[in-house]
Amino acid sequence: MKASAEDIEGAFDRAFAGLEQARENHGTKLAPREVGTVTALSMGIASVSGLPGIGFEELIRFPGDVFGIAFNVDEDEIGVVLLGDYAHLSAGDEVERTGRVMDVAVGDGLLGRVIDALGAPLDGGGSVDAGERMPIERPAAHIMDRAPVTVPLQTGLKVIDALIPIGRGQRELILGDRQTGKTAIAIDAILNQRGKDVVCVYCAIGQRASSVAKVVAVLRDQGAMSHTVVVVTEGNEAPGLAYIAPYAATSIAEHFMEAGRDVLIVYDDLTQHARAYRELSLLLRRPPGREAFPGDIFYVHSRLLERSTRLRKELGGGSLTALPIIETEAQNMSAYIPTNLISITDGQIVLSPTLFELGVLPAVDVGKSVSRVGGKAQRAAYRAVAGDLKLAYAQFEELETFARFGARLDDGTRKSIEHGRRIRACLNQAESAPVPVPAQIAILLALAAGLLDDVPIDRIADAERTLRELAAVIPAEVREHLDTGDTLSDEDRATILDMARHAIAAFLPPTTPGTGPEPEPGHREAR
Repeated sequence: MKASAEDIEGAFDRAFAGLEQARENHGTKLAPREVGTVTALSMGIASVSGLPGIGFEELIRFPGDVFGIAFNVDEDEIGVVLLGDYAHLSAGDEVERTGRVMDVAVGDGLLGRVIDALGAPLDGGGSVDAGERMPIERPAAHIMDRAPVTVPLQTGLKVIDALIPIGRGQRELILGDRQTGKTAIAIDAILNQRGKDVVCVYCAIGQRASSVAKVVAVLRDQGAMSHTVVVVTEGNEAPGLAYIAPYAATSIAEHFMEAGRDVLIVYDDLTQHARAYRELSLLLRRPPGREAFPGDIFYVHSRLLERSTRLRKELGGGSLTALPIIETEAQNMSAYIPTNLISITDGQIVLSPTLFELGVLPAVDVGKSVSRVGGKAQRAAYRAVAGDLKLAYAQFEELETFARFGARLDDGTRKSIEHGRRIRACLNQAESAPVPVPAQIAILLALAAGLLDDVPIDRIADAERTLRELAAVIPAEVREHLDTGDTLSDEDRATILDMARHAIAAFLPPTTPGTGPEPEPGHREAR
């Protein structure tokens, strides 16, 4: 059946009418763009010209979706820190302003994930589900927005929780020579936050891939990844990524803190961060200072660590506790970066290679370690025994030095040394085995009362294990006082000590009464 001329004409009219409507709806939009040119490339940096309106730390887009941060904003050219693989870039490439600063994805979707400093997933778990982005550089909370540090952050390590306590919102530096167990302390602190509603962020800066994989495997095996975000930059990546990694991790942590949650962040380690910043600064022709570090390295680290705090209840009451890690060389704590960070933080945990070689783990040098604000947050049960223990341990270390010379010792000195050896043995702890609060209190009370002084030193580990098991059968009302941080009453203390005496009796020599010796005057129970 042939179409009539009227049908064909109507079809054309409808087609032309549609085209005319589409033409009317279409409007050309002009948007200004600033385009520059790469003039030179170096290891991790680029020099760019032709962007007169660029701002400091603004993000710049390079070919291949590589980004960079404007670091040096000079009159003729811009020094840019590259973030990512820059092997395909060359002089003459066009670059473009983005009009924004570097930001990172934040939110609950990051929990359990391993990401890089740009927020890209590294664990093969698909795209990161985050509904919000935050700048990596943010001002620290105002003084008036901060609350005192009054709540303890339990690490599960007896030597730290008892003698160098950490509070929520504190910044506690971990420093020591390489291979002395710095990362192990931080990982144990993360493992101990299971079931305590504390979000953890582990930031690996310039680490070997094998080391990071080992840490992630420990967190997964121990069931700690559900409350942890891991931010990773490997040692073979661009130094710009190592520079921005801790800032990105802190923004992720701040999102949870501002939501009213308690957060623990670990920077492992800021030595690599400082070296990356030194490398970038020297390549950008910034003048070097002490140890060739740029003059603003102190400000770089202080503006990072000042973001850790505890907020007032009106602002949600969240907290951000920082555990930065620093590597020293030959125990030189007076080097530039260690002294900077010691002055920025609220205390330091010093690890001794000598103790590590002797098998004292964790190898914490109690004499050089300090917590400037954590004592205010420490539980009352710890405070009742920590003072006497720290004094007895310090006396022991001093006497032990003299005893090595073969000097003749009186009975009181010998007893102090034997007591100190048992303190050191009881504070020893295996890796990835945090001890709960009731078990720690039982051990510390027994130590302070001198109940372990007659136990042979080779059986101290078994006696300490028995005391840990004792915590499971402590009466519920006493355990509740320990968990809530209330002051131990004389009845509670007597109950725990009586149970400890019966538990330790099996490890005493046959000639020693089963009830244990009377406490020495220097070992008296703290009131």
